[in-house]
Amino acid sequence: MNEASLRQGRRQFFCACAALATAGLAGLAGLSACSPAADSATSAAPGNFDGQSSCSLDGMLLGDYPGPKGQIRYRGDAQPSWFCDSVELLSTLLKPEQLKPVASAHVQDMAKADWERPQGHWIDARQAVYVLGSKRQGSMGPTAASFADVAAAQAFATQWGGRVLRFAELRTEMVDLSGGALHDSRM
Repeated sequence: MNEASLRQGRRQFFCACAALATAGLAGLAGLSACSPAADSATSAAPGNFDGQSSCSLDGMLLGDYPGPKGQIRYRGDAQPSWFCDSVELLSTLLKPEQLKPVASAHVQDMAKADWERPQGHWIDARQAVYVLGSKRQGSMGPTAASFADVAAAQAFATQWGGRVLRFAELRTEMVDLSGGALHDSRM
């Protein structure tokens, strides 16, 4: 047995001991988390929400509202954090105080998803193109319509108004959440 094999064996042994010590026998299912490759591969893929999925910021059910949704998968978390509006996701990603390491962030391609009942069509939030200031409303009122390509975003802006921006052009003040949720008396 070579040195690398011994180190790998010791690492697996210590991971197993730690899992058993902290979570009992139920911790056996979590042993794959000891592998960095397994953690990043499974946690980065986008998921799909169901009728019970709620927004991690305000508890709103995603399926009850129109417009683009979002999800962030944080490293080490098995489940995504859902956002009932792309503005909420963007606000979370752009906050300078965001400390949790993000494995992936996804929004919906609204050129393919149904605006009133969006499902699927997930794209990388940092590669997406956004339309801010359009007449279309999301769950929080004014939203950031998300698209996989510039041509689709420009066509949307021509029809509904707004400004086309890439993720790198967005600033925190453009996705400020102090307007919608804070003044909604129904919440």
